Amino acid sequence: MLLALLIGMALAPAFEKGSKPGPGIAFASKRILQVGIALLGARVVLEDVLSLGWGVAALVMGGMACAITMGIVVSQSLSRGRRFGVLLGGATAICGASAALAISAVLPRGPDLERQTAFTVIIVTTLSTAAMVMYPSLFQVLGLEDRAIGILLGATIHDVAQVVGAGFAVSPEAGETATIVKLFRVAFLLPVILVIGLVYSASSQGSVDARPPLVPYFLVAFAALVLVNSAGLVPDDLGQALRTLSQACLVTAIAAVGLATPIKDVTDVGWAPLVAAVATTLTLLTFCVLGLFFFLGGA
Repeated sequence: MLLALLIGMALAPAFEKGSKPGPGIAFASKRILQVGIALLGARVVLEDVLSLGWGVAALVMGGMACAITMGIVVSQSLSRGRRFGVLLGGATAICGASAALAISAVLPRGPDLERQTAFTVIIVTTLSTAAMVMYPSLFQVLGLEDRAIGILLGATIHDVAQVVGAGFAVSPEAGETATIVKLFRVAFLLPVILVIGLVYSASSQGSVDARPPLVPYFLVAFAALVLVNSAGLVPDDLGQALRTLSQACLVTAIAAVGLATPIKDVTDVGWAPLVAAVATTLTLLTFCVLGLFFFLGGA
């Protein structure tokens, strides 16, 4: 997704015609994005998520809440606004670039939204890749067992692919645990986005058409697919095809976001959003490590 975004941004000057993106770019960045988000439900199986136990679930939910709160607090303290804080905090808390795109889809439209979304995708993907390389060694230095390492990797790394890579680089047990914990975070995409949509719909001062819908239909489709997949009604081959199609839709959507966002727009954001992103990531890491030792006894 990062590569698609950067290619789109590099080509953006050739597609600029006035202040509005072309209809194809607009369609891809909105409708195809929504299809991709809905199909993310094919990744989640409730039985695997429930197998984590209440202690691990509480740790992960607490970390997510801290990340979102820190994103909002730091963003507002640096005069970047609550909307950017919600976008950054949610992307850090849930599933990186995919969550950033999903949250962007329910936020009120504005002149800076595409630029904020593009920056968020770049920074959370970069931080997630750095975490994939650094976190396994850090957690091993702390003397943790493979299952505990898997819990922390799944609870702290932003993107699903990097979680899988980091976990299986340690051991199969760490990889499987990390993947399940990460899918628990992905499952929270629905309630978090639903709350965000409700908050902004209630507070919107613009026209009815400018307000995000109370319950976006793609979130209903996401929930339905989670339930169908959890009931074992989706064959393995079809499930894999849906996951691949979801990834293709998200890559297409983020490329369209890039086409509507010249590189200069992102480089002009300054240092404050970078500080906010790093602070949010470190908050999530610190909470989960301390919680594992003091709340779960090192798991």
